[in-house]
Amino acid sequence: MPEEEVITSALSETTSAATTTNNIDWTHVWQVVVEWCVNTGVKVILAIIVLIISFKIINLLSKKITKHLEKRKADATLSRALVNVTRISLKILIVLCLVGFLGVQTSSIAAVITSAGVGIGLAIQGTLSNFAGGVILIVMRPFKLDDFIIAQGEKGTVEDIKLFYTTLRTPDNRVVYIPNGSLANGVIVNNSVKETRRLDIVMQVSYDTNIELAKNLLKKCMTNNDLVLKDQPIFAEVSEYGNSSINITTRCWVKNKDYWPVNWALLKEYKEQFDENHIVIPFNQLDVTITNNK
Repeated sequence: MPEEEVITSALSETTSAATTTNNIDWTHVWQVVVEWCVNTGVKVILAIIVLIISFKIINLLSKKITKHLEKRKADATLSRALVNVTRISLKILIVLCLVGFLGVQTSSIAAVITSAGVGIGLAIQGTLSNFAGGVILIVMRPFKLDDFIIAQGEKGTVEDIKLFYTTLRTPDNRVVYIPNGSLANGVIVNNSVKETRRLDIVMQVSYDTNIELAKNLLKKCMTNNDLVLKDQPIFAEVSEYGNSSINITTRCWVKNKDYWPVNWALLKEYKEQFDENHIVIPFNQLDVTITNNK
């Protein structure tokens, strides 16, 4: 057979085979798509619908439980934390059930998660520390919602305690998020635990002031203030001899909620009484001596 005829025959067979192969591939692809839509596709659509509906039901139930606990005057910190944990746990359970419904072996997923546990643990050490800190704060409860605390260089009212961070609202209405890990391991000052607080104010007077007169005026201001607790001692004594003034410390007890109103009122009344009795509040003074060596 001539060489040209051999080549032509080979090309014809190759083209015919390619065409046949292409037809078989498209037919197979179409069959796979149809089978997937009939079997797996329906399951996926059902799973998405169930996921959306179940998540909405869980969120709705969480809100109703929270309102019910608030009406029952349950501990706000503990109840909110338990509701959050329950909501997250139910959502995870729903996802795992739907994964099993789709035919994915949950045992294989657990094996993968277990094998990757060490790496994940090393990668999220800070997150795990915050989670552990959140559990400690919820269980030990060094503070609760609406308490005014000072921690990690920040101060404000506790708005929420999440598993990983705590939210504070500062007096100027800023929101501060503090990681629970550092919060649980640091110093926390809670100003809202006790019903009463001691109010300390230091007043400065000049060295030529009649000390007894100044002390009596300060005690008079505290005694005349209706918000100062009269069953607690009232104190006004010299606490320091400064460079340019005599410092007199006053102390009285007030209810926690009245701390700042009394503080501002007393500062105003102290100054007015000093002005009426010609008691001078001195500025910092520096004596300079000039020597003429001529």
